[in-house]
Amino acid sequence: MRVAILTSGRFWLCDLARELDRCGHEVYLYSLVPAWRTRRFGLPDRCNRWLGPYLAPLFGLRRALRATRYADMANQLLSIGIDTAAARLITSCDVFIGLSQLSRSTLRRVRRRFGAHTFLERGNRHILSQRDILAQLPANGHHLPQVPQWAVRRELAEYESADVIVVPSAHVQHSFQARGVPAAKLFRNPYGVDLAHFPPTLAPPAGTPPTVIMVGTWSLRKGCDALAEAWCRLTTRGSRLLHVGGLGDAPLPKDPGFTHHDTVDQHELTNWYAQAHVMALASREEGLALVQAQGLASGLHLVATDRTGADDLQAYVTDPATVRIAPAGDVFALAATIDTQLDRACRLVGRRDLLGSGRARLSWEAYGRRYDARLRSL
Repeated sequence: MRVAILTSGRFWLCDLARELDRCGHEVYLYSLVPAWRTRRFGLPDRCNRWLGPYLAPLFGLRRALRATRYADMANQLLSIGIDTAAARLITSCDVFIGLSQLSRSTLRRVRRRFGAHTFLERGNRHILSQRDILAQLPANGHHLPQVPQWAVRRELAEYESADVIVVPSAHVQHSFQARGVPAAKLFRNPYGVDLAHFPPTLAPPAGTPPTVIMVGTWSLRKGCDALAEAWCRLTTRGSRLLHVGGLGDAPLPKDPGFTHHDTVDQHELTNWYAQAHVMALASREEGLALVQAQGLASGLHLVATDRTGADDLQAYVTDPATVRIAPAGDVFALAATIDTQLDRACRLVGRRDLLGSGRARLSWEAYGRRYDARLRSL
């Protein structure tokens, strides 16, 4: 089939394009990512349809206004610009797969002009559910993230227009069903991981302090304030908390034992995972955090909230207890769960392979095959 995919950045859509191309489809990725960059992630140049030349002024405007009060306006203009450009430039396709907030006009155009089946990729909860959760974030003097009304309008229109809404996890699926979207319109397909870059690691040497790692932006949305408080309540003696990623709107802990390191290239993360026993993610809302699959593939026990998609990953591990879930916002439950996982993880020695025979099912190849099967079922 001819498959057109629309996104702004790489996200998981570049991996999807690569895998559908390998399945034998004729795939075109419309995005702001040039061919020299998508080539690094295995996407053939023939699949790249770069929108950069058409949107350079809007992209530059968004970068210039990123830290100002006009940032939301710039985001809106860029979203509309990407959608408008794609709707005008897109060629005949059998299937269109568009990222939410970017695809309202293009969804309608490909159905009307080509009779295409339309898929909408939503990486997070229903936008009204996301809006409600973000509105409850604790105020700490920072500008709290909010869902703008223009984004709500665009997404609701896209939900209505698309034939299928693709979601990565059960909690995201439930948020759509709770808002009246029928289950038959939803396709749940958990993301994959590049297993070549995240092999099983050796357990930290004996005598290494029990170490918890969090990877991603240190922010309220990711529940880092709750994670820091839970870490301070651990009964495991001498534990460390290691953070790798950017700094957001949550304050960094000043306690001894906390270490922060700036964002590193994805290919270097395996070296950081090798230093830890447990990965923890306390997000208040996140569709399916990709780092969780990386951590499991690397041999880390996982602790996460029920709004991270972690429970979808339990099917891939040899022992489901390797992944433990705590309610979002419950600091005491989070601390107790981390203690339990540290006790289990610190007993491991040698090569840590928690996936066993299920390892291949966590790959991007398996993710692409599930998508391919859904397309062929049309």
